[in-house]
Amino acid sequence: MNILLKSATIIDSQSEFHNKKLDILIEKGVITKIGKNINAPKAKEISLKDLHVSQGWFDSSVSFGEPGFEERETIENGLETAAKSGFTTVAVNPNTQPIIDSNADVSFLKGKAQNHAVDLYPIGTLTVKGEGVDMAELYDMYNAGAIAFGDYQKAISNPNLLKIVLLYAQNFDGLVLSFPQTDSIVGKGVMNEEATSTLIGLKGIPALSEELQIARDLFLLEYTGGKLHIPTVSTAKSVKLIKEAKKKGLDVSCSVAVHNLVLTDDLLVGFDTNYKVLPPLRTKKDTKALIKGLEDGTIDMVTSDHNPIDIENKKVEFDRAMYGTTGLETALGALHTVTSIEKSVEMLTNGKQRFGIETNTIAVGNKADLTLFNPNEVTTFSEEHIVSSSKNSAFIGMELKGRAYGIINNDQIIIAE
Repeated sequence: MNILLKSATIIDSQSEFHNKKLDILIEKGVITKIGKNINAPKAKEISLKDLHVSQGWFDSSVSFGEPGFEERETIENGLETAAKSGFTTVAVNPNTQPIIDSNADVSFLKGKAQNHAVDLYPIGTLTVKGEGVDMAELYDMYNAGAIAFGDYQKAISNPNLLKIVLLYAQNFDGLVLSFPQTDSIVGKGVMNEEATSTLIGLKGIPALSEELQIARDLFLLEYTGGKLHIPTVSTAKSVKLIKEAKKKGLDVSCSVAVHNLVLTDDLLVGFDTNYKVLPPLRTKKDTKALIKGLEDGTIDMVTSDHNPIDIENKKVEFDRAMYGTTGLETALGALHTVTSIEKSVEMLTNGKQRFGIETNTIAVGNKADLTLFNPNEVTTFSEEHIVSSSKNSAFIGMELKGRAYGIINNDQIIIAE
């Protein structure tokens, strides 16, 4: 397939064409020409309002229901959602049924995504059945194509287990994920422990529960060496702890979920379960610290933490509702409300290198792994904009800045209507 992108502003700090408005010719999945007024009569011409192009975006934490919870999201529809939201690559969490804890499970996920425009990379579970007791078959899963290992939204309570995993994974340069939560402190908490939780009478999850686990994990990392990734940090002190660890030279990275950057716990006064996420929405002080962490490089990447939940598990009492929000469709629009478009793109592409995924800068001769978007379109997000099978978005009714048009990857193009 030959494609000609007309008058596209290139946002790619690694490219010589950064911030230039040019045409891009793609032939058989490869960029063959970049310049002004390119003429290619046999190519499919793409001309979109205020078209911007960047390297393909990567999401380091996406949940699809399949296998086991297809009513929430199938892999096919999940990949379609990712494509129309601007993501060419996704790392898929192992929170399925059965859980992804063997090479056969990893191969199943990769097989279901074969020949799609979006590249799917499985995250294998860290422990057998995700129960936090015994280490899973990490090396077998690595050989099958798993790019990292972690129990999604489950803390590793046994520090010796994490110590062993960090040591073992060094044999194949494996990336270990440790969810930052101390379960014994969380107890029966369902939202951030602060003034709002007291006001509305819901049990709180203290910031301390996250910070204690991070401090412990960083001590373990300093002892063992290895590569640690802390997903979805949410508090000001968490950012400070990780910043100090990086100064020490520890091989640690972290991500933040878009909703934890943009939304705060005062939204829960209406008991809307779409705002029930894990880690919980925190305070304005925390969101400011997280945004500062983006700007100074402490936070390495932003994730949508896309987690579709079916209506039966969301439209219930707040205490009984499952944690999670969809996020792929709103990732750019929400992120761009708190930071520049250059920083937004950087945070949506940064994670590839950490997860060992090939990056393709915008240059002649390189693979066309591209996201197409309009950074300036302002929309009020509604349920009609949700492509995911589940409709549990925390951003319904919010004004978003920026819209993804779609992607070009693997010699395919997918554009949202």
